[in-house]
Amino acid sequence: MQHDLFSSLDSFHARSIAASALLVCDVAGQYRPAEADEVLLAAQQLLASQVRGSDVMSSPALVKDFLRARLGSLPHEVLAVVHLDAQNRVLDYVEMFRGTVSQTSVYPREVVRDALLRNSSALLLVHNHPSGVGDPSRADEYLTQTLKQAAALVDVRVLDHFIVAGSSILSMAERGLV
Repeated sequence: MQHDLFSSLDSFHARSIAASALLVCDVAGQYRPAEADEVLLAAQQLLASQVRGSDVMSSPALVKDFLRARLGSLPHEVLAVVHLDAQNRVLDYVEMFRGTVSQTSVYPREVVRDALLRNSSALLLVHNHPSGVGDPSRADEYLTQTLKQAAALVDVRVLDHFIVAGSSILSMAERGLV
């Protein structure tokens, strides 16, 4: 008798979803339903482990998923840097600057210093727009060029600048702005 695997899994999922919840083990060894922030943190940790060492050119969706999960729902702006090695593999992700709901102060000297400390060959810049509007501002464009020029002085390339706006991600490189 032939069974459709997906129908079987779907029917199993439909029957079991109501009776189960994600559980976490507390410090006393007791299991309890997971809180939403615990589920989100676990998802971010899983994505981070998959992103580290991955080739951003062959797995850009994975990197974008990580950035979306990490920055998409923050109520304030954050500028982060994804550090890459010479083969464009992820070395690290660092949230460098935190701002207000509409702006962040960024210091190019600190971005370059951090790139040198991590022996980065290239960088992906990323920041979020809590407003949900992904279009780059003039300040975003100016910042991108300033950071690109500063990094170039020490032979570090800026490959892209992503703007995370809720669930959407805009690539400034795809718009010709890097």
